[in-house]
Amino acid sequence: IQKLCDRVASSTLLDDRRDAVRALKSLSKKYRLEVGIQAMEHLIHVLQTDRSDSEIIGYALDTLYNVISNDLEEEEQEENLTKQVDDLGSQFTEIFIKQQENVTLLLTLVEEFDFHVRWPGVKLLTSLLKQQGPQVQQIILVSPMGVSRLMDLLADSREVIRNDGVLLLQQLTKSNAAIQKIVAFENAFERLLDIITEEGNSDGGIVVEDCLLLLQNLLKNNNSNQNFFKEGSYIQRMKPWFEVGDDNCGWSAQKVTNLHLMLQLVRVLVSPTNPPGATSSCQKAMFHCGLLQQLCTILPSFLFPLATVVPAVILTETINTVSEVIRGCQMNQDYFASVNAPSNPPRPAIVVLLMSMVNERQPFVLRCAVLYCFQCFLYKNQKGQGEIVSTLLPSTIDGNSVSAGQLLCGGLFSTDSLSNWCAAVALAHALQENATLKEQLLRVQLATSIGNPPVSLLQQCTNILSQGSKVQTRVGLLMLLCTWLSNCSIAVTHFLHNPANIPFLTGQIAENLGEEEQLVQGLCALLLGISIYYNDNSLENYRKEKLKQLIEKRIGRENFIEKLGFISKHELYSRAAQKPQPSFSSPDHMMFDHEFTKLVKELEGVISKAIYKSSEEDKKEEEVKKTLEQHDNIVTHYKKVIREQDQELEELKQRINTLTSQNEQLQATVTQQVSQIQQHKDQYNLLKVQLGKDTQHHNSHSDTFQMNGIQMEEVSKLKEELEEWKSKHELLQGQLREKESVIEKLKSSHLEVGTTEQSSQTSKPGGLEHTNELQKELEMLRTQIQLQSAEISKLQIENQKLQVMAPVFYFHFGTKSLRLCISADAVCSYWCNVVCGFSCGQSEVKALSEEKESLKQHLDSSSSTVAILQDEKSKLQQEVAESKKEQDDLLVLLADQDQKLSALKIKLKDLGVPVEDEDDIESGDQGDEDEDGDEEEQD
Repeated sequence: IQKLCDRVASSTLLDDRRDAVRALKSLSKKYRLEVGIQAMEHLIHVLQTDRSDSEIIGYALDTLYNVISNDLEEEEQEENLTKQVDDLGSQFTEIFIKQQENVTLLLTLVEEFDFHVRWPGVKLLTSLLKQQGPQVQQIILVSPMGVSRLMDLLADSREVIRNDGVLLLQQLTKSNAAIQKIVAFENAFERLLDIITEEGNSDGGIVVEDCLLLLQNLLKNNNSNQNFFKEGSYIQRMKPWFEVGDDNCGWSAQKVTNLHLMLQLVRVLVSPTNPPGATSSCQKAMFHCGLLQQLCTILPSFLFPLATVVPAVILTETINTVSEVIRGCQMNQDYFASVNAPSNPPRPAIVVLLMSMVNERQPFVLRCAVLYCFQCFLYKNQKGQGEIVSTLLPSTIDGNSVSAGQLLCGGLFSTDSLSNWCAAVALAHALQENATLKEQLLRVQLATSIGNPPVSLLQQCTNILSQGSKVQTRVGLLMLLCTWLSNCSIAVTHFLHNPANIPFLTGQIAENLGEEEQLVQGLCALLLGISIYYNDNSLENYRKEKLKQLIEKRIGRENFIEKLGFISKHELYSRAAQKPQPSFSSPDHMMFDHEFTKLVKELEGVISKAIYKSSEEDKKEEEVKKTLEQHDNIVTHYKKVIREQDQELEELKQRINTLTSQNEQLQATVTQQVSQIQQHKDQYNLLKVQLGKDTQHHNSHSDTFQMNGIQMEEVSKLKEELEEWKSKHELLQGQLREKESVIEKLKSSHLEVGTTEQSSQTSKPGGLEHTNELQKELEMLRTQIQLQSAEISKLQIENQKLQVMAPVFYFHFGTKSLRLCISADAVCSYWCNVVCGFSCGQSEVKALSEEKESLKQHLDSSSSTVAILQDEKSKLQQEVAESKKEQDDLLVLLADQDQKLSALKIKLKDLGVPVEDEDDIESGDQGDEDEDGDEEEQD
């Protein structure tokens, strides 16, 4: 070994050093101590200097692992060397981590992807954590990205490295909350759940087991990670784990282990030791995702074991898991109460569970699990407590079916002491912190035997207690009586009413019995102390003072206090006080209940003080109690008043918030309406300009009336023009008729010309003159038609303008304004109802509403006026259209007349009659006029 170490240290060739390290690796298992002492320093040097060669690095890591690890092969282990081996591993680990750079170097090597480097590095780091966990954890924690480097192992595609990485993280996360948080926030939950799913959930191999153990490390007693697990919706991914089918081939040991760990992981999230808020949120999440319902499907396998082959250990853990999922959660407790067992007829699962609890043939662990389930069902569940107690009351007993109350009474008076104890504890939980049910349970009557009168349940318990049964039975009954009588004066009075009870208790306490009976004596002292402390002095023979005197005479105060202290000093009491779940190694150890230990802790001190108090002190205490009760009543009353006021204040705050939001909405609406009104005002002013209004008036009524007056004037003008054109049209029609008559005369004269030439010569001057006259008239008609057509086109243009302006005016002041006014009225009415209590904005809203009303009136009047104008304009348009049609007809007639005149001229020319053109006629006419003027001058 020394020579090999020298070769590693002094050889210059890499091959020589590699061979030497390989030889040290082969010797490291058998000669672990020697190799560790002589070669560790050289191997660390190799890791630092020869990182480029993966083979020599792998040999060095394997050699260090063999030296440090205590996981030797079975054939090499010997019992007498076990302790020595453990010491060697711890000592070598301490030497290795003394230089923190070595661990940092190892973390760097783990990042290498080469299988021959990464795998040995993971194994070596795991071994270091096993030997010196806290020290190595601290080094990794302060190393930059130390935990993150190790998290990459879960993503390695090589299953060997990934699985060993899970084992490494198991050791890394043990009892270190800081590292647990870092690992959780490095997406560990997602990766581990993916691995579990890939491996087949509960049907997977040992890899699933390792992942579940790592999840437990991350979640157990770590509130931050539990909340992160819940908020990340990872609880929903747990449901498929418990989809257990009917497998008649049996369950493998690995599957049982996996499912057991899965159930334990659920319990970690809802453990009673967790903060109440975190537990409650996880319970609700499990209900909403269906996990509780899935767990309840496994219970029928326990209730009817012949139906399936689910192992008993899984069923027991399932019952415990369901118990903690429903504990203290009203929603889950209500669901569990509705679960029925698949029997005929169907029975509630609670009833079938109680049948198993009081059955002495069932396994002990299963009976403990059922008791825990019943306790969790009743924990802070007054509704469930009332349902259980109601099955014992005379008015609700059904003889055809088995109820929970009947099963509890049957177990309470059974010959099996364990059934007595379980039934007594279960019934005590039905009365826990519920004074009303304690009083109702006093009404329960039992028929002990045929022919004998019924006996109350309270009396029957004391009768069995006095018969000297087994210690476990008496302890259970005494715990039930102490729970029943505590904080219930009526139950104390009923208990004291039986004259045999107090002598029995004093006799039990006064005797000097063995160690087994000391526990019973302590419970008897507690019951007697409760009878004194909660005594209302309604029975003269059993007043507080007389009972104290009885204790002084028969027992002695010091002796009574000593016997009372036997309870809290008992070993089984200390075990039961640790956690709510009843976990006992054997039935003989089942003596105390967790909730009862709380009651003892609460009453032990006050009873001790009450025993030493004198009558005067009692009177003072009673007066103080009465004063305190009155004060409490007053405080309760004021609390109620304050609570009601708080509710009213809360409602008023909500109402104020609602009104504030409505106020803001209405203000925005009013602002919008004001802007719309302003827009309409602008449009209104533009229309006034378009209609020819030059001046602006502040009064809206005058604006409207003046606008209407202008429109009426225009209409009257149009009517006058139309009348003028009608008169002109009639004149033109008359002239047309005259021309037609002239044309007829010309036709007749034409016929006469054709008969004789003489007559034609004589008729030439007359026809010529007549023709000239016709041409003049024709020219005049043409000019008139041209003027008339120009006027018609002008009227058409004005009519089109009015048609364009009138719809626009009607649209803006009709549709929109009306809709605006209607919405404004609705806004105003709603505004007045909402902001009646807000005086600050009342005047502004009133002004706005008045302005809106006036605008509404103005717009209504404008709309009516525009409607009238539109009707008149449509009538005018029709008349203009008719006039245009008549003018067109007149033009057609004039055109025909021109054609006829042209034809007549042509015929006259053909006949030899001289016909002058229009220009000649005009010049001739002008010449004639000049001659006539000269003659007049001469005259």
